[in-house]
Amino acid sequence: MRFDLPEGLRPCHEMRIPMRWGDMDAMGHLNNTLYFRFMEVLRIDWFTQLGCPPRPGGQAPVIVNAFCTFVRQLEFPCEVVARQFVGHIGRSSVETYTTLERSDTPGLLYATGGGKVVWTDASTQKSLPWPPALRQQLEAQR
Repeated sequence: MRFDLPEGLRPCHEMRIPMRWGDMDAMGHLNNTLYFRFMEVLRIDWFTQLGCPPRPGGQAPVIVNAFCTFVRQLEFPCEVVARQFVGHIGRSSVETYTTLERSDTPGLLYATGGGKVVWTDASTQKSLPWPPALRQQLEAQR
């Protein structure tokens, strides 16, 4: 099953992540689990930039599902350009999308993915509505 990014989204956050030699698997390419790690690093950096870094025990965004379509193999050495996109914003959730490409081949996708993120209270383990200021920031980035 292939997951494609919805049309019309614009990138709201970007970062460059160096691929390390040890990130490769026995097949000589980026291990599949690390595509998700790169998306996680991007998502955490994005939310931190929005003013809500991870807060164990407090209110914070939590990912509730994730997906990835592996388009091409990423091989060492390379620098990965990860881009974040905002999709539908719900009462307490946001659909996020990510693209991964190499810095030396701009515009050539190596993976697409994303996930659903929910604003939660760690003490009650329940979702909460987005704080108004954060919701406003998410909507401005959509």
